[in-house]
Amino acid sequence: MLPLMLSVNELNDALKNDELSDTLVIVDIGKSERFASEHIPGAINITPAETQRGAPIPGLIPEDKELSHLAGRIGLGSDLHLIIYDDEGGGWAGRFIWLLDEIGHPHYSYLDGGLPAWKEAGFSLEQGPGQTHRSDGTSVFASGSCSITGDALLAGLPQGSYSILDARSPQEYTGEKVSAARGGHIPGAVNYNWTNAIDAGNAMRLRPLEEIRKEFRELGITGAKTVVTHCQSHHRSGLTYLICKLLGIPVLAYPGSWGEWVNRNDTPIAQG
Repeated sequence: MLPLMLSVNELNDALKNDELSDTLVIVDIGKSERFASEHIPGAINITPAETQRGAPIPGLIPEDKELSHLAGRIGLGSDLHLIIYDDEGGGWAGRFIWLLDEIGHPHYSYLDGGLPAWKEAGFSLEQGPGQTHRSDGTSVFASGSCSITGDALLAGLPQGSYSILDARSPQEYTGEKVSAARGGHIPGAVNYNWTNAIDAGNAMRLRPLEEIRKEFRELGITGAKTVVTHCQSHHRSGLTYLICKLLGIPVLAYPGSWGEWVNRNDTPIAQG
């Protein structure tokens, strides 16, 4: 059984193991233009837009029809173990892992560092469109069990029911930078910029998890309460969702994220 987070060396070894390799499907989350120029051999490309519902609240999970289409493209079956990677340090990959949780597919690993780490290690790359469709007739649906709605989050604010983890930049969190109808943050939320977890000097691998755990604890994220993580559209918070899973901290995604929260007329905001 492969771990939740896999190194590029571990993946390279797994691909040489005939017994393992037959059950592995590599999923590259990234723009099709970059995928065509370079990707891990045998990978299937899922674009970031395919993981989102689109306007007016792009962070929401795709409709079940679109999720089933994605599952068909991958050829998703209960016996398959998916290796998920991106080229940016884990935001899109983490979001896709959240999608897999929502549809109940338990067998997956995140490739630490993704494409940059694979390239740094000198492993082979492939060009071209790759495999685009593996099967038909795969039907899946989102359970909602790994997410929280804006209404439920709002109802839980007075009781402090959740630890709210905002993965946006500090400037967005304080309200200094406004990228929606209003600036600021959800009252009670703490800020952990998603890029803090990524070691850009180490081919976009995650920093040591125990260091991140210590930083979380300093923010009050201890695991005593379920974490609700969000950003602007649950892209950057895809990584904090994944990190909570790696640390064994109970976590829910708020896919509506700030883009939904700030455009409601019944939701409070805080600044500073």
